[in-house]
Amino acid sequence: MPLLVMKFGGTSVADLARIENAARKVRREVERGYDVIVIVSAMSGKTNELVGWVEQTSHLYDAREYDAVVASGENVTAGLMALRLQEMDVPARSWQGWQVPINTTSAHSAARFVSIPRDNIDRKFAEGMKVAVVAGFQGISHEGRVTTLGRGGSDTTAVAFAAAFGAERCDIYTDVDGIYTTDPRITDKARKLDRIAFEEMLELASLGAKVLQTRSVELAMRYKVRLRVLSSFEDTDETSGTLVCDEDEIMESKVVSGVAYSRDEAKLTLVTVEDRPGVASAIFGPLAEAGVNVDMIVQNISEKDIGGGPKDVTDMTFSCPVNQVARAKKALEDARDEGHISYADLVVDTEVAKVSVVGIGMRSHAGVAARMFSALAHENVNIKVIGTSEIKISVLIDRKYMELAVQALHDTFELEKA
Repeated sequence: MPLLVMKFGGTSVADLARIENAARKVRREVERGYDVIVIVSAMSGKTNELVGWVEQTSHLYDAREYDAVVASGENVTAGLMALRLQEMDVPARSWQGWQVPINTTSAHSAARFVSIPRDNIDRKFAEGMKVAVVAGFQGISHEGRVTTLGRGGSDTTAVAFAAAFGAERCDIYTDVDGIYTTDPRITDKARKLDRIAFEEMLELASLGAKVLQTRSVELAMRYKVRLRVLSSFEDTDETSGTLVCDEDEIMESKVVSGVAYSRDEAKLTLVTVEDRPGVASAIFGPLAEAGVNVDMIVQNISEKDIGGGPKDVTDMTFSCPVNQVARAKKALEDARDEGHISYADLVVDTEVAKVSVVGIGMRSHAGVAARMFSALAHENVNIKVIGTSEIKISVLIDRKYMELAVQALHDTFELEKA
């Protein structure tokens, strides 16, 4: 039988009525002749409730027990979904991570996949099971302990199963009806895309788009798993939603496919750092060890009179999430106190946002940066930092101009047009 993977997020299974709605969508695919692997998240809000219980019980909790508690949310949903399908006369059973087994590393709350053997589920399909309802977000370590995969783990679980079982497609059901050119809450001109390339989706996800988790897109791109994002609250057919696929499946790409933003960014500048070999390592090594996710980096070389005469010095600017600023400051101050680096001042700006344009068409078209910068200049938006890749241009700007910048760039590249 051809096989589909269908993933339902927390809002799609938030209560018994929504679980029944999701089960009807699964039954429809079974009636079309598919065997189905369903990946489910915990019911909306349940994971946060479980995490809260753990934190109230133990401030310095055992990560293994944390995972044992938090993984239970998906187990409940999987059992309820299987029961609902059975009531609809669909042969279904639930599977927890250890029953598959979903083998992972031992990094509790941030585990990664090692392997997903097919034998157990394939045997049940051969015996007449039509739907395997698998608890997402979880696995089992080689020590035999329950593990969880971190934020967005159910998306990643779905893609991993689609790759392991050679699924025809992996459908991600969520509370939106596809991938848009930008956030529809910012501009009503935002347009739903019929298709988007893996690379574009990966950039958009990493730059702030919340529809798909970055790790799931990375996995889909590596194993060429065709993803479809669609709404669990609407009647859908085979043309619904947005297909995330290989670039070769897209006939002609626009130069820019989407505009992404990240609101909670910070800009840090180390002033008057001695320019010498190894200084970048001395700065960014401690930041990495402190778990600071550094993004855009700019270095300016100048010559200043320091002590015994002119010396080459540099100002080093980088961005990171605003909630990591305190961690970054401490790491840099510790490195200075230990004599690894020296700098005159650390200037922090926590009122910035990152706005990016993304498109695989940039590879073959010149002038995208010029159009982007011109559009921002026309709106009197000052650019603080610029970062680029082959298919992306990102800028840091004052946060208060973020929505204006997104709207201006969406208009400039005419993304409302198909």
